Amino acid sequence: MKNNTIKWGIIGLGKIANKFATDLAIVENTQLVAVASRSQYKADKFAAKFNVENTYKSYEKLAKDSAVDAVYIATPHSFHKEHALLCMQNKKAVLCEKPFAMNLQEVEEMIATARENNVLLMEALWTFFLPHFKYVLDIVKNNKFGKLKRLEADFGFYAPYNIENRLFKKELGGGSLLDIGIYPIFVALSTLGIPVSIASEASFFENGADSECNIVFNYKNAKAILSSSLLKKSPTLALFTFDKAVVKINSQFHAPTTVTVFNDKQEETIDFSYNTIGYNFEIEHFNTLLRNSKKESTIMTFDFSKRLIKTLDKVREIIGLQY
Repeated sequence: MKNNTIKWGIIGLGKIANKFATDLAIVENTQLVAVASRSQYKADKFAAKFNVENTYKSYEKLAKDSAVDAVYIATPHSFHKEHALLCMQNKKAVLCEKPFAMNLQEVEEMIATARENNVLLMEALWTFFLPHFKYVLDIVKNNKFGKLKRLEADFGFYAPYNIENRLFKKELGGGSLLDIGIYPIFVALSTLGIPVSIASEASFFENGADSECNIVFNYKNAKAILSSSLLKKSPTLALFTFDKAVVKINSQFHAPTTVTVFNDKQEETIDFSYNTIGYNFEIEHFNTLLRNSKKESTIMTFDFSKRLIKTLDKVREIIGLQY
C-alpha cells in the first residue's frame, strides 16, 4: 500500500462530509471511490458533485466494497459505533467523526473491534492536526512562555430550535455538548491534561437536549473556563494565559485560523496561510498511518479518545444529561 492510491468511501453525506470530500480531492494519491446514504438521491447527488463512481443506499454494501481501503464515517453521533463496527468487521480502516461514540463503553467496544480485526481506527478530531493548533501545543509543551495558568475557550452559535434538525435530536446525541462543547474540552485536555475536579451547569431545550453548557476544569496550578452554546454566537476563541505571555487562537479556534501572541507589550499575529478547509491534514496523517500498516494514531491515540469521552461522560453526569 505504500505507493498505491488510497481509496476512500464515505458513510453519511451531510455538511461535514461535503467539506471532507472537498479536501480529500486535493490530497495526493487519494481517491474517493464510493459513498453511501440512506437516500439514493442524496448519494447520487453527492457522487455527481465529487465524481464518485459507486453509490450505495446500503451502508453494508459500501463496507463490503472490495475497492474501498478506508471509510470516513460522518453519520449522526448515535450511529458512530454501529457503522464503525460494520466497516471494521469488513476489514476496512475507519476514520470516525467526533465524538467517537456516545459514551466510554461504546468507544472501548470500537477499539476492541479494531484490535480484533487488525485494522486502523481513529477519531476524526481535525483540530489536532491543524498547523496553528500544533504551533500552540509546542508553546505549551516547551514552556516557551512559562507555565500555562489559565485557559478560556468557547464555542457558540445561534441555531433556531427545530426538533427535526439532527442538531437538536437528543436521541442522536444532539445538543451543544457533544456537537461543539467537545472542542473547548479537547483544547483543555490536550494542553492541561485531566482536571483534578470539574464543575458544570447547563440549560436545556424542551426535549431535554442541552442548549448551553458552562464548564470549569480545576487543576493544581491552573484553571480552564469552557463553554458551548446553541443559543447565541460567541467569539469562539481559545485564550491561553502563561507566566510571561498571552496566546490567543483567533476565531474560529477549532478551524484554520491565526494565532496572536501578546508578550512584553508586543503583539504578533502568525498567519498559517491556509488554502484548504483544513480536513486535508488529518486525511494525510491517516493515509500515512495506513500506508505504514499502523493500527493506531500517534497523535489522536486511543488513550486520548478514551480520556475525551470519559470527560464528556463526567460532564453529562454533573449536568444530568442522559441519552
